[in-house]
Amino acid sequence: MVSQEEEEPSFDVKVYVYDISHGLAAIYAPALLGINLDAVYHTSVVVYGKEYYIDSGIKISNPGASKHGTPKEVLSLGKTFISKDIFEDFIEDLRTHESGKYLAEGYDIFDNNCNHFTDTCLDFLVGRRLEDRILMLPQRVLSSPNGQHLRNMLGNFQP
Repeated sequence: MVSQEEEEPSFDVKVYVYDISHGLAAIYAPALLGINLDAVYHTSVVVYGKEYYIDSGIKISNPGASKHGTPKEVLSLGKTFISKDIFEDFIEDLRTHESGKYLAEGYDIFDNNCNHFTDTCLDFLVGRRLEDRILMLPQRVLSSPNGQHLRNMLGNFQP
């Protein structure tokens, strides 16, 4: 039996879920896209007392102190035994060795957004994936009656 002093430290892993449409998606999506949407999701990972997210590259802030305001939801994804140093090395690796995937110029609102970054972090930290309702929202929008028109209108939109 392992005593409490010998246990490896664990850290809570949470996902902050924001609605960057501030409720407008629920109002206008039926008319504009022909589908119902609850929100336009922006997510971040909160672990080690910090919030990690994409906004013109990988950013780190105190939880809830980003420009996104108060999260609409906070999802608890369990605990990680990965140390902060190892995770920060992982983040640095994403910044430098992923062909710019998570740099501002690699951002794509439909195919490589903040939710994909969150999903990558969750997989590394806890071996879990971001919920499909969030991660697959861009594909749902693109498959809507006016989704391709929206993609063409937005082009290479970057936040």
